[in-house]
Amino acid sequence: MKLLRVGPPGEERPAVLDEAGRARDLRGLLGHEADFDGAFFASGQTARIANALLSDELPLLGGDGITGTPESRIGPPIARPGKIVCIGLNYRDHAEETGAALPTEPIIFMKAPNTVVGPGDEVLIPRGSVKTDWEVELAVVIGATARYLGSHQEALACVAGYAVSNDVSEREFQLERGGQWDKGKSCETFNPLGPWLVTADEVPDPQSLGLRLWVNGEVRQDGDTKNMIFGVAEVVRYVSQFMVLEPGDVINTGTPAGVALGMPDHPYLRKGDVVELEIDGLGRQRQIVGQA
Repeated sequence: MKLLRVGPPGEERPAVLDEAGRARDLRGLLGHEADFDGAFFASGQTARIANALLSDELPLLGGDGITGTPESRIGPPIARPGKIVCIGLNYRDHAEETGAALPTEPIIFMKAPNTVVGPGDEVLIPRGSVKTDWEVELAVVIGATARYLGSHQEALACVAGYAVSNDVSEREFQLERGGQWDKGKSCETFNPLGPWLVTADEVPDPQSLGLRLWVNGEVRQDGDTKNMIFGVAEVVRYVSQFMVLEPGDVINTGTPAGVALGMPDHPYLRKGDVVELEIDGLGRQRQIVGQA
């Protein structure tokens, strides 16, 4: 299933796409206060949504689904993630383009949860920034508490689904301002997510997904998750050894080559640039770059 949240910022309503690509309202089924947050994923209600979708019980959202009006804005598919865990240098070609040694263990850093915005929302260049960069990534959404997992099978059983993520980064803040990656990763709007969460049952092999990114219509990244150094199952298992992963948490699993940092001319983002990105089967994003 494809789960999404539709509406103005802070007023998003949970929905699911039907086979025709129309948004079906879930408030009647789940309750008007329900949202796709940690409590939802912990409750295991996705089977209930699937059954209601099959029986055609769910009304169209706004009468005709997503209409393009402000009220039909697609927000991030996760409300209030508890934490965002990120994996650095997880593609061989990306490590090589940045001149970094291949990691022998996953590199972990954190990203502030309030960086998450919708897939079509504006990305803001921070004040004082001259090196704002893009990164298309496969995001993993956790669906069950994970601590000290012992196998890849256990790890994948804790995954609720997958989404497209843009791990926007400010390279000067990240690499030249004291060595703290979080400073270059946690600026406002720095994690567009969505357009939807695709449940894990519809992604049988997360290591076989093409992912691409364009800036102003020019292809910048064109990779495949099969080239990860540490696959999804290993990332989830590994992270669970160091922190408890909870339902609704997000893991950004790394980016392939093609970022501005790795290019000879370093064409960092500027106000007015248009960034588009997609992952096979998970949808497409589009952001216009603004200035904070």
